[in-house]
Amino acid sequence: MGLKVLSALDTAKTQLYHFKAIVIAGMGLFTDAYDLFSISPIMTILGRVYYQDKQYEIPATVKSAMLAVALLGTAMGQLVFGILGDRVGRRRVYGLALALMVASSIGCGFSICTTRSCVLVSLGFFRFLLGLGIGGDYPLSATIMSEFANKKTRGAFIAAVFSMQGFGILASATVTMIVCSIFDRASNYPTGKRTPMGADIAWRLILMLGAVPAAMTYYWRMMMPETARYTALVERNVAQAAKDMEKVLDVSLADITEDSPMSPSPPNFHFFSNQFLRRHGRDLFSCAASWFLVDVVFYSSNLFQSKIYTQFLPHDQNSTNNVYHQALNEARLQAIVAVCSTIPGYWISVFFIDRLGRVTIQIIGFLFMAIGYVVIAIPYNSFWESDKHKYGFMLFYCLTFFFSNFGPNTTTFILPAELFPARFRSTCHGISGASGKIGAIIGAVGFLWASHDREDNGIGMKASLMLLGGVSLAGVAVTYFFTRETNGRSLEENENEDEYVGIFFLRSCFNLHRTTAHAATAQRDQMSSRSTSNSIPSTTPFHR
Repeated sequence: MGLKVLSALDTAKTQLYHFKAIVIAGMGLFTDAYDLFSISPIMTILGRVYYQDKQYEIPATVKSAMLAVALLGTAMGQLVFGILGDRVGRRRVYGLALALMVASSIGCGFSICTTRSCVLVSLGFFRFLLGLGIGGDYPLSATIMSEFANKKTRGAFIAAVFSMQGFGILASATVTMIVCSIFDRASNYPTGKRTPMGADIAWRLILMLGAVPAAMTYYWRMMMPETARYTALVERNVAQAAKDMEKVLDVSLADITEDSPMSPSPPNFHFFSNQFLRRHGRDLFSCAASWFLVDVVFYSSNLFQSKIYTQFLPHDQNSTNNVYHQALNEARLQAIVAVCSTIPGYWISVFFIDRLGRVTIQIIGFLFMAIGYVVIAIPYNSFWESDKHKYGFMLFYCLTFFFSNFGPNTTTFILPAELFPARFRSTCHGISGASGKIGAIIGAVGFLWASHDREDNGIGMKASLMLLGGVSLAGVAVTYFFTRETNGRSLEENENEDEYVGIFFLRSCFNLHRTTAHAATAQRDQMSSRSTSNSIPSTTPFHR
């Protein structure tokens, strides 16, 4: 399109505002991870407080419902806020998503009543609202960061925003350990099966503290200008886009002001149109399918943590009968996985995303995830269940987490923010993310059912892990055949190429089919000629 302000964004050197944008946008992802991943030790405390008549064990249906309701809210939030981000503006709804997260995090802690059913219903309601805010943060954070970044380091900046999830997981585990340690020392109750009343306050405090980092960045979100690409390409106000960028980036207004006042003309087709499907349908399919597949595996793996934890948690009565020790031990193992596997995976992605490219990293991640699950699954019953080899089990389990983050869990967040034109970018990211959360619900609920033994109408843990490996291999196939590389290209270059890529792909398939048919016909003619000409040997070799 040749606008000076867009060229300046693509070629701008890395500046202080880029890092400031990473922190502002990343704090939403930090809060997302804190709230979503703190639920495991929280459910342990809830079981001790409200399920004393059930041997402190919350039914699997209640656990899956509590997880699914947040994921359902996330999927709806991604769709709603994704559409609003394109129609109203990124900045205008960005603060709304964060405010919703802050309010619902506090609401989770203030879940009304003290009876079991009332607390769970109230907690589920606020977690649904929390999911709406979390879902809204995904497309807006990715889109804003992609539109602020330069094309050379755009992938690293978006990956850095997403990597804040790893610190959110670590923070949730750390806060849980601190709160449980304080309440344990303050209560000083004798070991036994009695649960202290303070435990009902502890889990509420853990959830409410998740609102603090998000609330701290609310002001800075509201002070962010609208992205230049949205202002110039969607609102068609090039002059305002130049003024906004001059405020935050180290560029001269004279260098980015257009000589001609003419505004760019947006594409003359709608989202629900054959032209959109022809130009962008393949990219939308690849983004949505890849995100769906990785979330099936990723959220199943998080549920699988409970199987891992039982091997490493202390077996002495004093520890297991103490609610604070039990939650603290689970949080400690969660922190170990985050430090040794999750966070390194995120930051290695930051380092390599603009060197290796998105497609290569996504294929590597899916492939090694598949290998990890197969290695865990094959000897599961005879080898991994013994205490002697539990550390080897933990090693391969952590590797699957590492390659999901140094792989599709990061790249599926980046690609939808790069492949689509400005006026559809947030919407398409929201659709892709919502597809992923549907996969997460299927993975979470399905894994709880599938991992049961056959006598309990399941397929067993071994078959379930093999199935996750197969899903990862499907991710390799989708990435290889359908996903385009965006590395080193401006967002407008990706947009202009979209017009031809779908037609080129279909034409390539047609030409391949036609070439194969011609080759087969030529081979049949050649074989017929050889069979009828015994005196004259054929001089044309067969092609392998």
